[in-house]
Amino acid sequence: MIVYLKKNLLVVPAALIQSLQTVKGFHQADFEKVHASGEQIVSIRFNQAKPFNSNYLPISEKVKWCEHAAYLLERPFFTFDPLLHAGAYYVQEASSMFLWQALLQLMPETKAKKVLDLCAAPGGKSTLLSSYFTDGLLVSNEVIKNRAAILVENSTKWGDCNTVVTNNDATHFQSLPGFFDLIVVDAPCSGSGLFRKDPDAVTEWTEANVQLCSQRQQRILADILPALSENGILIYATCSYSQEEDELISDWLVNEMGMENCKLTLKEDWNIIETESPQHKAKGYRFFPNLVKGEGFFLACFRKVTQQDFQKIRPKQLQMTSKIQVQQLESVISLKEGLAFFDQNAMIRAIESNWITDLSILASHLYIKKAGIEVAGLKGKDIVPSHELALSGLLIGGFPVLDLDLENALQYLRRKEFSARGAIGWNLIRFGGLGLGWAKLLPNRVNNYYPAEWRILKD
Repeated sequence: MIVYLKKNLLVVPAALIQSLQTVKGFHQADFEKVHASGEQIVSIRFNQAKPFNSNYLPISEKVKWCEHAAYLLERPFFTFDPLLHAGAYYVQEASSMFLWQALLQLMPETKAKKVLDLCAAPGGKSTLLSSYFTDGLLVSNEVIKNRAAILVENSTKWGDCNTVVTNNDATHFQSLPGFFDLIVVDAPCSGSGLFRKDPDAVTEWTEANVQLCSQRQQRILADILPALSENGILIYATCSYSQEEDELISDWLVNEMGMENCKLTLKEDWNIIETESPQHKAKGYRFFPNLVKGEGFFLACFRKVTQQDFQKIRPKQLQMTSKIQVQQLESVISLKEGLAFFDQNAMIRAIESNWITDLSILASHLYIKKAGIEVAGLKGKDIVPSHELALSGLLIGGFPVLDLDLENALQYLRRKEFSARGAIGWNLIRFGGLGLGWAKLLPNRVNNYYPAEWRILKD
């Protein structure tokens, strides 16, 4: 298969072009032209829990369907922006931010919702869900172990207290019947919608792979739907153009799973195409890069209307932090109110107290990589603050603050020596008013405690 023209211009596979001829909104000439253009769209979504001065970023315009998101005129070298490492914003593809609009329309009431992002790595949709459900419980799951580690890092930087990162297959959630009010499945797919961002994906695309992906998507959905509550919402998404992975999956969800399709309202200037599945006319939403400022994307929403018998789930007893240790912790660190403290691997962790029973239930059935915020460790009478605490919104006070300029902040993030003048002992390292991590100032040196596995490797 020929993949590139001269000058590295991208050519879309002919078989894909042929398969899209009858799809609403598809215009072959414009579609091929935008892929051959080499244009790259850059967009970011801001963390409203971490406000900062964004004037230095080359912002061009807002993303129409997602508040708190914007396009950039060009792609900066994000690695060298300390505020990215502080979790001030997330670099996310604009089309996929349509999830925010679906939430606004289908779940305007956000209080005390339990949410699952099933295929979550690297974390774009999870951080969006965290920002939307500010007092909810988010389970952010990734089945692939090394990708789950990336998910932990991005979740930690975002700083939400009520996020639980898990590393499980969809089948494992069947032991949690009716547990979640919302499940988001951004399913593994053939990836045709990301050809512009990842030209290598063109070489991997085949009609046979589309069929395999469709079958896998059905398996994943069948496995996870028992964990959705009655009247709960399923949001299904792919970055594929193929109907076998999009509209035909919608028909399958209605036919085989008894799901009720939910319609969304679009604004005309969004240029998002509303499609219908062949059999049940289920509404789906397609993003073509020649029509929108973003990549290829598909999203459809469903409500679970079938009844099910709920089993009483017996929670696992968490190792709660002793009152004496909590008192010792709070004598040094000022934290937000309403937290429950529990122990894991000799460290004290915190989550909002109203979610501690649900966390116990999750711990009984899932492999948890990260739960809540790791606050500190106790070494005798000494408190050792954790990196997660520095990036969270839990910390109110208790430690001196050391604000760095750009040069020294980058040295800190490289885990190298940096210039610091502050109080002896533990210092919260900040840039632009946001926490980056910890350093311990001694009379003759500074110990840099930025996580070695996250350090910037480039000079």
